[in-house]
Amino acid sequence: MSEQTNRLLDIMARLRNPDGGCPWDLEQDFASIAPYTIEEAYEVADAIARGDMAELRDELGDLLLQVVFHARMAEEMGLFDYEAVAAAISKKMIDRHPHVFGEEQVESVAAQTASWESRKAEERAAKAAEKGHMPSALDGVSVALPAQTRAVKLGRRAARVGFDWPDVSGVLDKLEEEIAELKHEIAEGAASQRLEDELGDVLFSVANLARHLDIDPEEALRRTNAKFEHRFRYVEKHLREAGRAMEEASLEEMERLWQEAKSAPSPAPVPAK
Repeated sequence: MSEQTNRLLDIMARLRNPDGGCPWDLEQDFASIAPYTIEEAYEVADAIARGDMAELRDELGDLLLQVVFHARMAEEMGLFDYEAVAAAISKKMIDRHPHVFGEEQVESVAAQTASWESRKAEERAAKAAEKGHMPSALDGVSVALPAQTRAVKLGRRAARVGFDWPDVSGVLDKLEEEIAELKHEIAEGAASQRLEDELGDVLFSVANLARHLDIDPEEALRRTNAKFEHRFRYVEKHLREAGRAMEEASLEEMERLWQEAKSAPSPAPVPAK
């Protein structure tokens, strides 16, 4: 390993050393660190979205620290270490790229993607067999993913085995059907759990629509969040300049300012942290 990688591993070992280490680091476990790992991944995405390469370097370091932290805790428990993590991902990448590291030939990016997915499916089947489970096309879709992202992945996996609408019109019909069911439950005064179920069906249908349109629903919603924030702040600002609070303005007045805000330049949206 490189000098700097060894240095980072030594720093983490010292932080976790019961004799003179950091009390906070010593208290952590896999579960307590996991939220920080997810947060750092979002920080990386944020730096990329802003095109800030100096920030990206720093955020990648923070994300690498998370890997080192988890590996160190596992090493202390006699499970695996950083070297084993690096070895496992190296083997996986070589196995999944026989057209680079072996003799297999691929004709296009589409063919490469198909080969990649096929090998991943074989790996998932092998893991299921090891655990004595029946393999499923949905195996391996992490429950920790944001719900909309996971919905897209579940739909994509199902589509690979033919469980999908042939075109976007079928998805739109399904979305309209789910909205109608939600409206019906609202009109009937259904309990909150029932409304939650129906709203969930609507959101799942929206995720499928995004998949068919090849749009990331998380990114689409981030952009809409940014637009909403920009326009709302515009309304606040102009009312404040007029010496009024939003609570004092009529809905019609706020709507007029909102329409003005739609014509004003909006800042570029960035991923939520």
